[in-house]
Amino acid sequence: MSSVASVHSLWTVAAGAPGKIPGPHIEYAQLSPTLIVLGAAVVGILVEALVPRRNRYYAQLLLSLVALAAAFAAVIGLAAGGFGSSKAHIAAMGAIAVDGPALFLQGTILLVSLIAVFTFAERRLDPAAHGKPVDSFAAQPAAVPGGAAEQAAVKAGFTTTEVFPILLFAVGGMLVFPAANDLLTLFVALEVFSLPLYLLCALARRQRLLSQESAVKYFLLGAFSSAFLLFGVALLYGYAGTVTYAGIAEVVSDGAKQIDPALAGSMSSDALLLIGGALVLMGLLFKVGAVPFHMWTPDVYQGAPTPVTGFMAAATKVAAFGALLRLLYVVLPGMRWDWRPVMWGVAIVTMLGGAVLAITQTDIKRLLAYSSIAHAGFILAGVIATSEDGISSVLFYLAAYSFVTLGAFAVVTLVRDAGGEATQLSKWAGLGRRSPLVAAVFAVFLLAFAGIPLTSGFAGKFAVFKAAAQSGAGWLVVVGVIASAIAAFFYIRVIVLMFFNEPKADGPTVAVPSPLTTAAIAIGVAATLVLGLAPQYFLDLAGQAGIFVR
Repeated sequence: MSSVASVHSLWTVAAGAPGKIPGPHIEYAQLSPTLIVLGAAVVGILVEALVPRRNRYYAQLLLSLVALAAAFAAVIGLAAGGFGSSKAHIAAMGAIAVDGPALFLQGTILLVSLIAVFTFAERRLDPAAHGKPVDSFAAQPAAVPGGAAEQAAVKAGFTTTEVFPILLFAVGGMLVFPAANDLLTLFVALEVFSLPLYLLCALARRQRLLSQESAVKYFLLGAFSSAFLLFGVALLYGYAGTVTYAGIAEVVSDGAKQIDPALAGSMSSDALLLIGGALVLMGLLFKVGAVPFHMWTPDVYQGAPTPVTGFMAAATKVAAFGALLRLLYVVLPGMRWDWRPVMWGVAIVTMLGGAVLAITQTDIKRLLAYSSIAHAGFILAGVIATSEDGISSVLFYLAAYSFVTLGAFAVVTLVRDAGGEATQLSKWAGLGRRSPLVAAVFAVFLLAFAGIPLTSGFAGKFAVFKAAAQSGAGWLVVVGVIASAIAAFFYIRVIVLMFFNEPKADGPTVAVPSPLTTAAIAIGVAATLVLGLAPQYFLDLAGQAGIFVR
């Protein structure tokens, strides 16, 4: 009866004030980074439709770089205006949080995407086809691989310039994902950045069937994980009667039981809360690439065009860990004793699983994929800390890791043979003698992955392990150190292969890149060394950004 009366009262209130439906209140300036990127993506589609084919590449490249740079400037402006600290609040009628972690993660995603655009635009690595420069992407993605239509497209010198607006749509979704402040916004952001990534994975110019297979695997498993997340959202809504983070957190901490007697029936059943929270967590752990939700990672990383792999490996992890932190620290802090043991188990099997399986790999892209799974485990150690140090250490690690990853995959694009990229590890033998500079740069990235001192990897691992140890997760740190030692073995093995083995006569060559890829690799090396040699400023920056608005 009470629910009928409340519905009736709503009708009478609405009837008593005709024409007074309140309009939405949106803080456009505070949402400007996302709006700039999505607006540029829409303009990019218009460019595809209206600009002559010969001019599209330069128009799309310029548009993407300007949009990402402008969005990054907007993030800096918001941070300088105090929106990361004193003015942090919930914007867009409760849908988006504007606070320190959101701005820090958005800035990282935008910088990573800016560098990724350089690798997407590279056109000098492959020999020109029919007098036209060639990039990493299929000449005509809709054509059957090896068919007459594809051969005609290659002969005509077509290039898939749609990759730039698709990338911008993915970035727009990633910017919303860690800042989402209700579960529906979280789900919409997940789909907005996942669907463009499924497309990008299928667009490789070489080995097109492998590329399309990787995209189908990613799509099918991604659809499953999205369904789990959406079902979890439904259960949490059934438990709390709201999808807002603050509303659910209030109900979890028992504060709302006195406020709304209509919810008392569903709130007395913790099964809805536990199963719903677990399903949402599963959806996020899939995007992070944690064991046992990691099965897609090696195949997708291997099959996707290498510039896309680098972008995905770096940016998706940043966005997904941001969303995971906000879910655990803002929505479910009252369930800490329930989710911490589970996350302990996930972190341990992720660290050890990624490190042990990487040893058996013979393909450099698959090796880096398993390496990224191990790193997801290391970052989870910081998530489990449940402290401000935990948040800031995770933010720092994500920033450091993303630059190393982008740089490493950019180097992989340079080592080529007649069939395109030479990703078999055996072909990298003696690379240090054939091209000492490229091998030395790749060695720097591998040492950073291994967490060797004076690289950003060491500073990041030290920060997350210290935060975990201070929160009482000492055994987790011990497992992390063991996993790091196992991981160091296969990184050092690749360095030994490059510098201490004789090069083969029919080995691959190292292509000379354009200034675009050179800049991407140089920025990666600089960030790796700066964050390793002088990390304190950036650790302090992450510390100042480590407080969620509730």
